[in-house]
Amino acid sequence: MQNPCVTFHRINAGSDRALIALSIDGRAVTGLDGDTLLSVLIMHRGALRRAEAGGDLRAGFCGMGACQDCWITLADGRRVRACSTLAEAGMAIVTNLDHGQ
Repeated sequence: MQNPCVTFHRINAGSDRALIALSIDGRAVTGLDGDTLLSVLIMHRGALRRAEAGGDLRAGFCGMGACQDCWITLADGRRVRACSTLAEAGMAIVTNLDHGQ
């Protein structure tokens, strides 16, 4: 489910950054070593989550760990801030993007 109104492209990604494999809602995706979970979610899904009230798409708010907008759940049950948690190979992210309006 990519948001049709938003397209993100990497710029100056750096050829020295290794690809890492992880998943979002059971779908295999890749990120680059050093990416945050927020950047992986935005690149592959166009959003972070759906708002609890109304179901609107959300992409985080501050992007630096100061607010409470980017908390996500990993398949192992951990709740982490997507903006300040580095993606690791094998991580499995669970979102509510496919459920909602």
